[in-house]
Amino acid sequence: MIELMPVVAIGLLTGFLSGLLGVGGGVVMVPLMGLVLGIEQHLAQGISMLVIIPTSLVAIWQLHKKKLVDYPSAGIFAVGAIIGAVVSSNFVQYISGADLKKIFGVFIIYSGTRMILGKKKPKTDEKTALKE
Repeated sequence: MIELMPVVAIGLLTGFLSGLLGVGGGVVMVPLMGLVLGIEQHLAQGISMLVIIPTSLVAIWQLHKKKLVDYPSAGIFAVGAIIGAVVSSNFVQYISGADLKKIFGVFIIYSGTRMILGKKKPKTDEKTALKE
């Protein structure tokens, strides 16, 4: 049986970071469920996907009140995300938990590194820069 306090603490941290950073929560919740609670990777991902629903609804409501939601763009992103989720959720069961952890870790490291380093600005020569 999982102890209640670590679960609540992970939930609070996930909710806080989701609201602050706009992440779905899995970036925080999945590793913590594995490391702190010993939950297997596939199950942790399934739990995280379900937790995203109420977390997102609350965040959307708060952002909607401040007119910070672009519904047409969100709808277009949602179509692609739904298709991707259907494909990947059927595919993920064929990947071992150990390999899935590695893939998840590489994704997190890559994403974090790109965010920290930022986008490289294209180099322009002086003649091009002067024309602008």
